[in-house]
Amino acid sequence: MPGLRQGRGWPTRARFQVVEVTGPSMVPTLYHGDWLLVQFGAPVRPGDVVILRHPFQQDLLVVKRAAERRRGGWWVLGDNTFAGGDSTDYGTVPEELVLARVRARYRPPKRDQRTVFGRLGWAASALRLVSADRSVSRRLRAR
Repeated sequence: MPGLRQGRGWPTRARFQVVEVTGPSMVPTLYHGDWLLVQFGAPVRPGDVVILRHPFQQDLLVVKRAAERRRGGWWVLGDNTFAGGDSTDYGTVPEELVLARVRARYRPPKRDQRTVFGRLGWAASALRLVSADRSVSRRLRAR
């Protein structure tokens, strides 16, 4: 099941933390192996990418997009419609299970990016802010 690889100690008292994405549920916005800068306690708006505890497996942390606020919490969706594991499977997520908001994404270089052009392409896209305004999610725009 898609989720996150936790950094040193999770959650911490620190307001910001870095985590690694595992799984394909947020492709094309996030890929397996991407690193995220997350902010705890940040207000969540529709379209934001968030970190939450899975409603049925609360020891599992997942990354999803907060699509809309509904009675009882947030309706969350993965950007990859084929990956599943979002509110279409488990319903509305209670607000207290939404832990953090994703602020930025860092994509480490791949081993095959050895050419000058490969490195320049990576450098141009390695670090991105993640926000509702910059969403590439077709699922969110289709709602």
